[in-house]
Amino acid sequence: MSEATLRLTEIFYSLQGETTTSGLPTVFVRLTGCPLRCHYCDTEYAFFGGEKYALSQILDQVSGYQPRYVTVTGGEPLAQPNCLPLLEALCDAGYRVSLETSGALPIADVDERVIVILDLKTPASGEAGRNLWENLPHLKRGDEIKFVICDRADYEWARLKLDEYQLNEGRFELLFSPSQGQLEPVQLAEWIIEDNLPVRLQIQLHKQLWGDKPGT
Repeated sequence: MSEATLRLTEIFYSLQGETTTSGLPTVFVRLTGCPLRCHYCDTEYAFFGGEKYALSQILDQVSGYQPRYVTVTGGEPLAQPNCLPLLEALCDAGYRVSLETSGALPIADVDERVIVILDLKTPASGEAGRNLWENLPHLKRGDEIKFVICDRADYEWARLKLDEYQLNEGRFELLFSPSQGQLEPVQLAEWIIEDNLPVRLQIQLHKQLWGDKPGT
């Protein structure tokens, strides 16, 4: 039986720039391909191309960095079915594993040891209609929900979703991130403070350090 393969854009070691592990050294496994086309996407280079790797090759490269944290991202990693055995194998290897997913594909079969970072698409992304709301019951305590906020309308939409789906009850980490070049971080910060929202403002640390370029 042939070994599972995945198409990868890059594997690199850097600091986590987002989520609640921001600042921690992390290996990133970026899978190629995404069915969405968000207006603010900063990883369009991962839509196409890439190279095929056997699962064992990926594990070997990851282990070479001797990491504690591994993030599987994209593109949209769940667009490749073999993402699921990759996540399981990384967990079996003893890493703390997170999955960054658009929320447009089912997460029900993701290994329960994986921390799911679910990016709910706001209206200004152009892809809000792709949100798979059936994913929310499959989230577990400690998973994280991310909203990229482009403008005030996005902010108000996100506030309504917190209430509509009772996301603000402390089960999940809630992340509000300003879309770079569209919304000033200080403006989003002031809205969050004014409304006393139970969310974490996150600014992309890796871009503050190295700019907007691949491999960081």
